[in-house]
Order: sequence, then structure tokens, then C-alpha cells
Amino acid sequence: MGLKRSGGRVRKPVRRGDAEKYLRYTLLSFALTVTLIRLFLAITGYPQLRGGEFHIAHVLWGGLALFSAVLLSLILTNRWAYSLSAILAGIGVGLFIDEVGKFITQNNDYFYPAAAPIIYAFFLLMVWLYLHVRRPPTLNIREELYRALGEMGEVLDHDLESEECKDLENRLERIAQHAEHADYRHLARRLQEFIDSESLQVVPDRKGALERLIGYAQQWERRWITLGRLKAILIGALLALGLVTVVDFARLLSGINNSEILTAWIDDLLSLGLVTSKSGLLWFATLTILEGMVGLLLITAIILLLVKREDVGLTLAAFGLLLSLVGVDLLVFYFRQFSTIITALIQFLLLLLVYHYRSRSLRNNAGAEPSLRLKTGLSKK
Repeated sequence: MGLKRSGGRVRKPVRRGDAEKYLRYTLLSFALTVTLIRLFLAITGYPQLRGGEFHIAHVLWGGLALFSAVLLSLILTNRWAYSLSAILAGIGVGLFIDEVGKFITQNNDYFYPAAAPIIYAFFLLMVWLYLHVRRPPTLNIREELYRALGEMGEVLDHDLESEECKDLENRLERIAQHAEHADYRHLARRLQEFIDSESLQVVPDRKGALERLIGYAQQWERRWITLGRLKAILIGALLALGLVTVVDFARLLSGINNSEILTAWIDDLLSLGLVTSKSGLLWFATLTILEGMVGLLLITAIILLLVKREDVGLTLAAFGLLLSLVGVDLLVFYFRQFSTIITALIQFLLLLLVYHYRSRSLRNNAGAEPSLRLKTGLSKK
């Protein structure tokens, strides 16, 4: 059979079907690596593993992990290899960037204060990339066929789950119906015939430990946490965080007209080692003002929630938390270093709680609308 020469080669990049999952693995392994390293070093008093004149910095282990990740993705095509590669990449980047302080200072200062916000800023960039990739892919026929062929690897490994099989069937059907090239439609139909054959081995859907845990948590929430209770929890959490963030701000404001209070506040900062220079004091005052603004936003959001202006209140709460996570916390990491990880994690969980309450409230209102219309119709009769 002769080969038919087509037009020019297509070089347009195609996003991998499971790119979101692999990026999530990289993101989590990166965050855990940096957190565990700093926690271990703080607990053990920052030991150094030396052998005579040698000191093996963990940046070298990071390079080894990154190189291993590259080799895995280049040599193997199994899905588990991509997952392992993503995890190793996150570990490698975490080990590497943890020592960024040594590479931006002349005296190789591992504890350089700017290292913490640099690491956090890099983490935020990875989160932004993950959110960008997480958006639904375009329904381009060429990209759909790429993903369908990639999913066939699960068939060869006898690891195609029933839900994955349905997704693959739907993808092939879209290709068969909408592809402009007859060859694409023909290929999709032949793959459909193979998927529909009785010889295809499909395994039951398996839920991981995390998915089962989330399922149990959702069942417990539906049983015990009503929408009113969830709102009370949200308001209490916002109030606690808001009050904590405005304490120093209120102290700074009171010190404007009272030199004794201002002097005591500065003395506390000096004794704790948070400020060592005039410029540092200025930046810390800026941080205090920004934290105070976030606290006031959260308290305003609470008031709006209490007076049933939930849309505006939730938007304001989400804005305040996002402002703190992507802006204010960069300064917090500079002054308070990696202890800020706990604060940032609390803020992130609270942001998820805000979105969860909004989603549940919308579902609750949507479920109440039919009954409301029914009552209205009956009243008219």
C-alpha cells in the first residue's frame, strides 16, 4: 500500500491529558519537601553532614532527583512512570530551591531572610501554573485524538477502569462525528470497535485512600453540618483571623499619638529580632498596615454575612484572603521566615471554606427554587 504525502508537519504543542494530575503531584511534593527540610533542621539544630573536608549539600540530591525525573519521562511511557517523575521533580526542585540563600549572597548565607519569600513566590508561580492547566482543555480534534491514544495505554496495562472507559468512548465518539479528516474518523471508529469488543478487560473503579477519606468527610458533613452551622464556623474562623491580624495594626495606630506605646512596640520588635535596621522597621510597619487592612476586610465581610449580604461578604472575604496569600505573606515570610507556613496554610484552608460555603449555599438555593415556585403556583390558585 502506497503512502499518501500530506501537507506540512504539524508542530503545535498538545497538552497532556493528565497534566493537571502530574502538576498537582509536583506541587505537593515540592511543598512537602521544603516544609519537612526546614522542620527537620529546626528540630535537630541545623546539623551538617560532613566527611572530612567534604560537605554534601542537599542541592546535589535535588539535582539527582531532577535528573532521575527527566530520565524516567524520557525512557518510559507508562503512566506510573509519569507520576513518579512528577513526584521526583517536585522533590528535586524543593531540595534545590531550599538552598537559594546560598546562591544569592556572597557569603553563601543559607539563612538569608529574602530566601523564604523567594521560595514562597516560586511556590505561588507553580500554583498559578497549576490553576491555568486545570482549566478544561479545548475540544480540538487533533488534541482529542492525542489524549485518546494516550488513554489506550491503560488498556495495554489491563488497568482501564469503567469510568475511564466511558470517558474514552465519549472522546472517540466526538472524534468520529466532528473530525474533518476521513482518516481520523476511520481511526476513531476502529478504536471504538475495539473498545466495544467483549475481549476488552475493564477493571472496577478504584478509589484511593484520599478519595475515600474525602467521601467519608462529605457524608459526615451532610449528616451533621447544616448550612447554618457551616456559616457559624466560617464566621468564627474569619473573626479569629481578623482579630489576630488587626492587633499589631491597632497598636501601631495607638502609638501615633502615644510615644510610649510606639517605643514599647519597637522595643518588642528589636528584642524578638524581627527588625534590625531603620529600613527593616519601615517595611515591618508597612506589613503591619497591610495586615490590618486584611483584618478590616475580614471583619467587614463578617458584618455583611451577619446582615445576610452573603454575596458581597463572601467576595470580600475571598479577596482579603487572596490578598494576604499572594501579597502580604511575601513580607511575612521575610520577617517571620518559615513559621509563616502554618499561617499561610490556615489562610488557604479558610479560603477553601469560603468557596465551599458559597458552592453549598448556591446548591441549597437552587434546590429550594422548585418548591418555592410550587408554593407560588398553589397560592395563585
